[in-house]
Amino acid sequence: MSEYAKQYLEEAGRITASLDPKAIERMVRTIKQIREDHGRLFFVGVGGGAGNANHAVNDFRKIAGLECYTPTDNVSELTALINDEGWEGVFSRWLRTSRLGPKDGVFVFSVGGGNVEKQISVNIVEALKLAQEVGAKILGVVGRDGGYTAQVGDAVIVIPTVNEATVTPHTEAFQAVVWHMVVSHPDILQNEMKWESVK
Repeated sequence: MSEYAKQYLEEAGRITASLDPKAIERMVRTIKQIREDHGRLFFVGVGGGAGNANHAVNDFRKIAGLECYTPTDNVSELTALINDEGWEGVFSRWLRTSRLGPKDGVFVFSVGGGNVEKQISVNIVEALKLAQEVGAKILGVVGRDGGYTAQVGDAVIVIPTVNEATVTPHTEAFQAVVWHMVVSHPDILQNEMKWESVK
């Protein structure tokens, strides 16, 4: 009988126990400030991170009343930019068109956080360089060592590696855990969710 499910859940428990509540509170304060400044939050990610970005945009708009977007929501624009500008600059070009500014935030969902030397998620690195250039806040939920996102971020949660064989599924799963925790935080929550309102 396979022990995989038991091991996976034990790993998830170890990750949960190791997350730093102070780092999550710092993320909450940063997002609250963006909303108070009438800024916007732009989520970027690829693969599973892109799917999480799409879901997070829904939650932060609907539940937190925060203006949010992700470039991966519009496949026509995304593929046109990739075709004309290349993959590496696709997010930074999109953010320039969106007039990313100092009141805004860029929120990264990535397993590695971007690494130019290893040529992994360079498009995320370029997006963050633009964020630094214009003074936008940088947030993220990333894995491994956090990559470029953790190096330059204002509020970044690094999901610890507890098993090299499950880095990606745990990181992408805990991206959802963290953003749901943040969006339902009393300092962020503005609109009650449907099932929580049903008596």
